[in-house]
Amino acid sequence: MTEHPMFAEDMREIVDSFVVETKEVFEKLDNEILQLEKRPHDQELINSIFRGVHTVKGTSGFLSFEQMTTIAHSFEDVLNKLRRGEIKFHPPMLDVMLEAFDLMKTLLIQVVERSLKEIDLDPTIKKLRAISTGNQNEGSAVPRSEEPKKVEKLTDTTIRVDVGRLDQLMNLVGELVLGRNRLSQIASSAKDTGDIDSIRTQLGETSSQIDFITTELQAAVMKTRMIQIGRVFNRFPRMVRDIAREFKKEIDLVIEGEETELDKSIIEEISDPLVHLIRNASDHGIEILEVREKLGKPRRGTIHLSAGHEGNHVIIQVSDDGAGMDPEKLRQKGVEKGLITAEEAREMKTEEAYNLIFVPGFSTAQTVSSVSGRGVGMDVVRTNITKLNGIISIESAVGKGTTLTLKLPLTLAIIQGLLVSVGSESFAIPLGSVLEVVHTAKNVISTVHGREVIRLRETILPLVHISDILDVPRPEENGRIFYTVVVGVANHRFGIVVDRLIGQKEIVIKPLGAYLRNIPGIAGSTILGDGRVIMILDTGELLGLAQKKAEASTLLTEEAEA
Repeated sequence: MTEHPMFAEDMREIVDSFVVETKEVFEKLDNEILQLEKRPHDQELINSIFRGVHTVKGTSGFLSFEQMTTIAHSFEDVLNKLRRGEIKFHPPMLDVMLEAFDLMKTLLIQVVERSLKEIDLDPTIKKLRAISTGNQNEGSAVPRSEEPKKVEKLTDTTIRVDVGRLDQLMNLVGELVLGRNRLSQIASSAKDTGDIDSIRTQLGETSSQIDFITTELQAAVMKTRMIQIGRVFNRFPRMVRDIAREFKKEIDLVIEGEETELDKSIIEEISDPLVHLIRNASDHGIEILEVREKLGKPRRGTIHLSAGHEGNHVIIQVSDDGAGMDPEKLRQKGVEKGLITAEEAREMKTEEAYNLIFVPGFSTAQTVSSVSGRGVGMDVVRTNITKLNGIISIESAVGKGTTLTLKLPLTLAIIQGLLVSVGSESFAIPLGSVLEVVHTAKNVISTVHGREVIRLRETILPLVHISDILDVPRPEENGRIFYTVVVGVANHRFGIVVDRLIGQKEIVIKPLGAYLRNIPGIAGSTILGDGRVIMILDTGELLGLAQKKAEASTLLTEEAEA
């Protein structure tokens, strides 16, 4: 196959610009095309869709991407007649439009991969021409594929930044230069004068000024990396519609807070977890029409997807008005699958029963479908949220619905950290994972199944000793008081035992480099004001290491007893 002339190295920048611009158009079209179903007479909506498809037709034609141009041209014809009132919108038309839009997405992926392959466009073009002439019978429903085509799997290497934010950055850098010049002047004066008091005063003032400017500059730079979460949310209306049609349900997806901004790196990580949560709400949560009618519920189920800021965190909620989760059924399923014993099931609290859904291989689906029932999904959610030092919580009521709440940090580059010491070593724990800190004495610690635990109000909290996992020497424990830092990671809660609390600091995460990159339990390092380098704990990995250590200890005990 001959390489397309636009894939030559000297044309790379032009093609990359086409990809970025076309993706932005597609993100908008994803939502707008679906809105036609609810607002078929909205002239501005039809005009907006027409403009988007027309733009893609023009740019792809200029770059000689012929198949993209061909499908866009046929799509544009339908939209042009709709906006002129030459044809009227009928629901079957939407299926054909979505089929054409999926082909355009597939062709864009080929452009990104620099590998154009001929796709059979004729069946779709035939349907587009039929509905553009007013023949509605040609618009047949399109069966849902196993995995919908998506442009989101392509990694962005660019971010569009508002000019106002860049102007703010330039102003702050200018202020920083002035502060640097003043420091240089003070340093020069210190050599020529013995007036220590005057120099100390000037140094204090300049230090405060630079501290203020640095804080503002840090915030401004972080804002340039921020992306609206709507870029992820916009893909879900189509997905919910497809699932509802496949399982003969009626579902409304209500989205709120799509303008909420998150760091680009976090946006990329939360996309897959949210896909699983929305699918579960659509498949497991919302009941079929007959069941909802018997229960006296509205025929149409509702899924709410919302996002908002709370301090230095973003809160994302996925809630549905469906069947809810029955803790007893979850316990029974856990026993059936061998994930827990019957005794553990009896002692298991409601919250712990909900958390069973995050265990790999756990599924309550009665049948295997393209959406669920394979025992995968929610464990992926937990893994991804753990990587982000986020927290998941579940609220549910049988017959009323379920709400899953994700609490995520705004950024991963600069975080608030709790500095602690264990023996002679100091560590930083990401503050976003810290729920509380409690005084603990040796005599309140118990051992359950080989693991040390304490009772914290109404819950049993497993303990993790940094000294045991990272081989850090610790002082004698006889009668001493220490601290337990209560940490939440995804759906788990546990306590990290430390000797002393140093304080809270804003820390910049530094990578450890190639030789030290894979140290278990360590997420990176940071440099303190006095020049010391300390390690930042990876709370999720620390929990996993503690669990493995406890399992190994239990196994050795059982073998010794045998």
